[in-house]
Amino acid sequence: MEFKINRETVPAAECIYEGVQEQTVELDYILPDYYPDIFRLIRCRVTPVITGCTFSGDRINYELKCDIRILYCGEEDSVIRCVSQRQSFSRSVELGRSCSSPVYTLTPKTDHVNFRAVNKRRLDMRGAVSVRIKVTGEKEQEVITDAFGMNIQLRKEAVRFASDRITEDKTIQISEETELSPTQPSVLSVIGVRCTAGECEKKLISGKLLAKGEAEIELLYACERDGAGEVEPMSFTLPYSQIIEAEGIDDSFECSIVPEVISCDIVPAAGKNGENRVLKCETEIVLHCQGIKTKSAMLVTDAYSTVYPCRTETSEIRTEQIPVIYDESFRSTVKIAEGDSVPQTIYAMWCAPKNINTRLSEDGRGLVVTGMLTYSMAAKDSSGMITMPDKDEAFEETIPLGDDLSGSSVSADITVREVSYNISPEGVLTAKADIGARVSVTGTSSVTALTSIEVDDSVKKERDGDYSIKLYFGVENEAVWDIAKRYSTSVSAVMEENELPGEKLESGGMLLIPIVT
Repeated sequence: MEFKINRETVPAAECIYEGVQEQTVELDYILPDYYPDIFRLIRCRVTPVITGCTFSGDRINYELKCDIRILYCGEEDSVIRCVSQRQSFSRSVELGRSCSSPVYTLTPKTDHVNFRAVNKRRLDMRGAVSVRIKVTGEKEQEVITDAFGMNIQLRKEAVRFASDRITEDKTIQISEETELSPTQPSVLSVIGVRCTAGECEKKLISGKLLAKGEAEIELLYACERDGAGEVEPMSFTLPYSQIIEAEGIDDSFECSIVPEVISCDIVPAAGKNGENRVLKCETEIVLHCQGIKTKSAMLVTDAYSTVYPCRTETSEIRTEQIPVIYDESFRSTVKIAEGDSVPQTIYAMWCAPKNINTRLSEDGRGLVVTGMLTYSMAAKDSSGMITMPDKDEAFEETIPLGDDLSGSSVSADITVREVSYNISPEGVLTAKADIGARVSVTGTSSVTALTSIEVDDSVKKERDGDYSIKLYFGVENEAVWDIAKRYSTSVSAVMEENELPGEKLESGGMLLIPIVT
């Protein structure tokens, strides 16, 4: 009797590498002649960002850029000065082996920063940043989807998997000039810039992706009012629209576009009256585009012959699903100061998340997000000094998602949408932050599928007697497949003989097992 096997190749997801790389950042800086002497240090900030990444065999190479800003005041006035420097590093990671269709995430963060004035003209900064790296790839695995002949019996399971993936990165440059309003004072120096790119609209047109969105810029600049140093906040948006070539993409793909800000440089320029009333903005954004097509297949997970001895080999197949995105929000409230420590004037307040970690809730139906929120403000204290204090507030938030996510890969992108503050009649300064959580849930299916079936047709199975039916006492929830396999009969024969409604026993009891030959 002819025995035929149908096979199919499916991509199985596997984690290639997961780890953290550290990078020290050091700066020994002598002030140029046109900068005043250092009288009081205010703030130091190091912002790391990944500017490029390439794969070469079993190695990943990436470029890390660190933006360093040190703020200080001179002795002659209270105007804030900003020392701005950039350092770039080329790093690489040995993955241990090469992979096809790699998907990677590189998440940089600042670990610690220490700075001091060596003397009135020299600054010293020591710090460290780290990059969390995760690389996943695909391996092609041939599995059995069907078999015929030799009285073979098959148990099958439906599996959905990402059959095709298209990724493209498009870098865009946005140049814009913004003029101050008549009520705003002229710019002495830009002391802080925050640029965020929210979700962008996407549309598929003739095999190309159209992305539309805007970058929101918030900045602080030093200025003078009535001969005294002040800080002025300002915000504006930069719209963008971009067509992205994605060869092979069509309506059968689920597409996503995630914008990432690489750099945002703002330089003051003189207006018609000679004062710095124009801001020249150069922003670089990378649009990370991904298209995923899914496919279904019935994989054989077990097999036996009712007549002949049979030997099987298995392999665990782990397939990835299309990520499901949840947009959630929550609020954080914190007491910043009270009594005499409340600033005389608050110019601006902002909040930044850090050390974000995620885990599934105990019931598997929610996401627990933990981390730190750093509240910062530009203010003037009771003595007239400009200060920029920080306050760290730990948080833990459980986001209900409804479905059972056990076995899924879950991540969250935490952003601060809005910050407000209030000083109560009792003199307590309280801040509130509206937090956005963009939760990505990537389901995975793990199936033990058959890769080989060998039927020995040279000999038949031996039975313990000559009978056509056998009695068996089944237990509740027992699988009919296991019973049929034990007695070398078919599932359909057992179900028909006993009029069973499903492939698991609803209750225990006596069964009639027909013998199939």
